[in-house]
Amino acid sequence: MQFGIFTVGDVTPDPTTGRAPSEAERIKAMVAIAAKAEEVGLDVFATGEHHNPPFVPSSPTTMLGYIAARTERLILSTATTLITTNDPVKIAEDFAMLQHLADGRVDLMMGRGNTAPVYPWFGKDIRDGIDLAIENYHLLHRLWREDVVDWEGRFRTPLQSFTSTPRPLDGVPPFVWHGSIRSPEIAEQAAYYGDGFFANHIFWPKEHFQQLIALYRRRYEHYGHGSADQAIVGLGGQVFMRKNSQDAVREFRPYFDNAPVYGHGPSLEEFTAGTPLTVGSPQQVIEKTLTFRDHFGDYQRQLFLMDHAGLPLKTVLEQIDLLGEEVVPVLRGEFEALRPAHVPATAPTHASRLTEEVR
Repeated sequence: MQFGIFTVGDVTPDPTTGRAPSEAERIKAMVAIAAKAEEVGLDVFATGEHHNPPFVPSSPTTMLGYIAARTERLILSTATTLITTNDPVKIAEDFAMLQHLADGRVDLMMGRGNTAPVYPWFGKDIRDGIDLAIENYHLLHRLWREDVVDWEGRFRTPLQSFTSTPRPLDGVPPFVWHGSIRSPEIAEQAAYYGDGFFANHIFWPKEHFQQLIALYRRRYEHYGHGSADQAIVGLGGQVFMRKNSQDAVREFRPYFDNAPVYGHGPSLEEFTAGTPLTVGSPQQVIEKTLTFRDHFGDYQRQLFLMDHAGLPLKTVLEQIDLLGEEVVPVLRGEFEALRPAHVPATAPTHASRLTEEVR
């Protein structure tokens, strides 16, 4: 089981002080969070991609390349790479380059994003969102696997005898996740290619994501990649911890109440009851996270959101310490004990995929 952190890179005022970090401070904080994740023994750091305020991670590969030079074993990923508005050729080149710089410690998550204006900013039409995701990924998939590509589609100029450079490290493309919070077409796409499916279910009731993941599993088996329970699933989560649960609730409440996404909506108690958000002690985080397996079956990657809504960096680093020292070691043991032998223990890595290629 892989455990890690994902960040959306929001620049949000701290509601307890009114102070917002500068863009430079926020970017450096994300780097510090990645370093802390490796220090405490987590497996993955993933950054979102946004092109509008109040978010800063507009260039994920730049950030991940910087982090790659300062880490040794952390898997570097994205919490969304916009397959709809990025050129597939540039994605192919950027992530292959990152593979080489990071010695293969790279994967990525395809998504359509949640900001409607991004489409016209990059010359696209949001009404084509699903079709763009399907066509652009088909091209990207080929660019990483074929040395010379001829291509003609609806949404970009044709390619004639084109070679994407650099080629994937060791001839093995990065592992791809397809992330979705609402679209069965994306679950189908992930299943068709035998890729991973990531359900960032932090804002919706579990029943919705149970349907998406069940669809992905059925279709994964249908396409002959393995049995349904061997499909590669990742889940989002969100936690805030203190040794004492009452302290956690008291400290986190003003951040929750004023968060840009869900602030001024349901109460903290209502939200924690209906979503994966856990605010409490490390033991409460362990107990709730273990229920994810009951809802979705055995899965391979668990990422936690811990640094948004204006939380100061010092607090976030304290949270990651608790996660790495008190929560993840227990979760690793519990999930491993429950997992059937034929179900993959973790998501594919460069090393494991290279071994498969040799076979």
